[in-house]
Amino acid sequence: MNKAAFLALGLMLPLLAACGGENQRLVQNDEYGDYRRGAVRQRPLGTSGGIVIFGVDKDREAREAAATGGGTGLSVNAYLWRAALDTLSFMPLASADPFGGTIITDWYTPPGAQGERFRAQAYVMGRQLRSDGIRVQVFRQTLQNGQWVDSPVSTATNSEMEDKVLARARELRSQSASR
Repeated sequence: MNKAAFLALGLMLPLLAACGGENQRLVQNDEYGDYRRGAVRQRPLGTSGGIVIFGVDKDREAREAAATGGGTGLSVNAYLWRAALDTLSFMPLASADPFGGTIITDWYTPPGAQGERFRAQAYVMGRQLRSDGIRVQVFRQTLQNGQWVDSPVSTATNSEMEDKVLARARELRSQSASR
């Protein structure tokens, strides 16, 4: 058999194999393009979905999301995230990353404090609503000789902002529980 006939046979075999059997409509079963003619894999109850690759166990993530009231698509606590956005809403927002849990504001000058400006960064640290789940850093600059110069901020200011975020998060949680 020559190379051309062998190549033609190699191309024709998959086509002939596709013609056999029942003509079934292919149904895409999952997000990764798994075509199984509508069939669903069966597993014994209580067993895992298989091998965990690159540390991603979707079954465990789903269980954690259900346990923490998740399902929002966020990688951080939704109440803390929303509370941080609400608390810092008086400042212009520079960037917000809900998956990394980072909120960064732009510089803000309060109406009564000319020659002084502030900016804040908030970090939501996890999926649980806990007091150590939020970190807020406030930065301050003062205008000296036409130049903005970094000035110290009291650590109490950072703690007060964190307390305001936590209070707002608890309020949001209680509002959603009463619905």
